[in-house]
Amino acid sequence: MEIFDNVTRVVKDDLAATIDRGCRVSIAAACFSIYAYQVLKEQLDDIDELRFIFTSPAFVTEKAPKEKREFYIPRLNRERSLYGTEFEIKLRNELTQKAIARECADWIRKKATFKSNTTQENMGGFLNIESDNQQITYLPLAGFTTVDIGCERGNNSYNMVNKFLAPHSQEYARLFESIWSDKTKLQDVTEEVIDSITAAYNENSAEFLYFVALYNIFNEFLEDISEDVLPNEATGFKES
Repeated sequence: MEIFDNVTRVVKDDLAATIDRGCRVSIAAACFSIYAYQVLKEQLDDIDELRFIFTSPAFVTEKAPKEKREFYIPRLNRERSLYGTEFEIKLRNELTQKAIARECADWIRKKATFKSNTTQENMGGFLNIESDNQQITYLPLAGFTTVDIGCERGNNSYNMVNKFLAPHSQEYARLFESIWSDKTKLQDVTEEVIDSITAAYNENSAEFLYFVALYNIFNEFLEDISEDVLPNEATGFKES
């Protein structure tokens, strides 16, 4: 076993040295960032396959009941992390987001599959690398972001990650396989992830942006409207 403190020994550097051409990478984590893909692009472009499990619901089709709407905030944060977490703002400000998003979306279409936990069960995060001559596990891994792999500090007091080789890593490989194939726990969200990343580099008309803004402002307001509860037109909302 090896230990990375992400200060003097950084997980990103070890991943760059460990991920080989043709290997398979399997990740269970709360979120995925295109910037983590960017820093490992050279290695990830050469892998055979990436499988990713969102350990908490993200991009799933089911909508939470109104009384549970408070859980939407962390879910939306997980989904928005695709194009940068709050700690990757500096990277976003470099104005390279569109190019990175386009490259990442093309890579996902060729190499990656994303599934999401649809249950309320907790799932821990880890990363497996498998090839003909190695089987390695890194854990814990909260998210696949530049913070989690040690490129950025974030707000962590510490960020310790363990690296296990076979035979200890084999248990995590078996664990991932069993969850990955369980349709009662996971939903394929690959297309939803691609659509979300694509939106980061698409050029949208001013009219489209206007209607998106209206939807986000009035979404919950419109849901509450019924024949019994009508909005007060005296507020002037029709002329807003």
